Formats: sequence, structure tokens, C-alpha cells
Amino acid sequence: MRMVIQKVERASVSVDGEIRGEIGNGLMVLVGILPNDDEKVMDYMLEKLVNLRIYEDENDKLNLSVLDTGGGLLLVPNFTLYGDARKGRRPSYFAAASPDEADSVFERLVEKAKGYPLKVESGVFRTHMKVELVNDGPVTILLDSERLF
Repeated sequence: MRMVIQKVERASVSVDGEIRGEIGNGLMVLVGILPNDDEKVMDYMLEKLVNLRIYEDENDKLNLSVLDTGGGLLLVPNFTLYGDARKGRRPSYFAAASPDEADSVFERLVEKAKGYPLKVESGVFRTHMKVELVNDGPVTILLDSERLF
């Protein structure tokens, strides 16, 4: 699993002009799924995500997490995070999980995220989405489960 995490003042995702998820202060997270992503990977990545200390404390040090600040999570499925553009000009998405498998994992990830005391919203798998956000910092972090285990 791969996550591109952006600290935001606000973010939303819409499909066909209809907002499907939106948050105020929090984290907008693009999520890519691998074929072997299982419950262990989901649990580890979520725990890492919600506890990342990327918010300023009273001394302007990055010591607080989204849990500490009461922010939200906007999870957006994005298979292109596993695009490989090393050869040719058209990226290959061979490494990404199949759409059916990835959809199932993503939905389970969203449900697990809702177990945290945070507002959790999500994009819609296998649709053309418009994502809008106001990046805060900017702070952008890449988490990759292949490099964590």
C-alpha cells in the first residue's frame, strides 16, 4: 500500500459535480493498493497515518498528530500511485491490485479508519474524481508499506 499524505486546511472530492466527501483541517490521503495488501498492512498504515506528528504544538514544533488536533481524513483511491514510467511514455500499472481486489481493500480501509475518533470521508473507487484542497505548510509525506515491513 502506498499513501501520499497532504496536510490540508480543507479538501473535498466530487464525482459528476457532486461532493462525495469533504473535510476541514486534516489529511487528504491518496491511496494505492497492491495485490498482497492485507489486514496487517491496513492496520499498520492506518496506525502510522493517524499518529504522524506533522502538526505544530504550542512551540511551533511538529509534535502533534491528526488525532491530537481532532482533524479529519479524506481517503481517495488512486491506482496511478503504482504507475511505472521507467520505460516508454505510457505508465504501466501492472504492480497495482486488480480493480475488484483494490476496491474491496479500499472499502475495508475506510471502515477501519472510521474506528478512530476522526471525521472520515472518502472518494469513490473506479470513478473520475475531482479533488480540491488547500495544502497547509505545505506538508506532504509518502508512506509505502513495501518500505515499512
